[in-house]
Amino acid sequence: MDTSAVQTAVSLALSGKWDEAITVNLDILKSDPQDTGALCRLARAYYELGEISKAQDTTNKILEIEPANTIAIKFYEKLKIPRTNDTPAPFLRYTESFLEEPGKTKLVGLLNLGEPENFVNLDPGEDVKLAAYSHRVSVTTNDGKYIGRLPDDISAKLKYLIKGGNKYQALIKSVSPKEITVFVRELEKGPGMEGSPSFAPEKIDYVSFTPPELVHSDTPSVETTEEIPEE
Repeated sequence: MDTSAVQTAVSLALSGKWDEAITVNLDILKSDPQDTGALCRLARAYYELGEISKAQDTTNKILEIEPANTIAIKFYEKLKIPRTNDTPAPFLRYTESFLEEPGKTKLVGLLNLGEPENFVNLDPGEDVKLAAYSHRVSVTTNDGKYIGRLPDDISAKLKYLIKGGNKYQALIKSVSPKEITVFVRELEKGPGMEGSPSFAPEKIDYVSFTPPELVHSDTPSVETTEEIPEE
């Protein structure tokens, strides 16, 4: 596998340069027609450009090669929503905006981002998971791929609260090659945690929903540090 070509393809997708992304992924597929990573990126690029039939055909090919591919399964469900082939539309899982609640919600920028391949297919509004370890709280995809980690001060507080029974939801807010933000919301307090706010109260503000076509940075370079999950 040409790792430089893969990195270029991922960077183009994160930058929203879909035409160029299609060209690079098709080149990758010439040497390996069953490269499901390239096929997933290709299907996404076709979708973003409104080429729905090509996106469907590509997704079907992925599922023939790898029936349990979680990205393709999710994408297949999204493709069931009718769209016109000549109307580019953002790939959304949720369209509603987020409302901040003092002490219960927090918009957080992640540190030590993982491999771009792990988050290239994430979009605003998409659920991700919080994984608490002894020294940090990581954010992963629903199938366990590392995305990044929370800052130390927030991690320390949430580790204590999670251990005490608190439950949280994390949603992607924005994605670019060098920056990912997540919206963390307290869903439930554990026994005895009623007097412990999850986050320092801040001014109530409205967090607007950012369309996927606006969250991609124009900077294609990627510098990441993959963390090794703790057992």
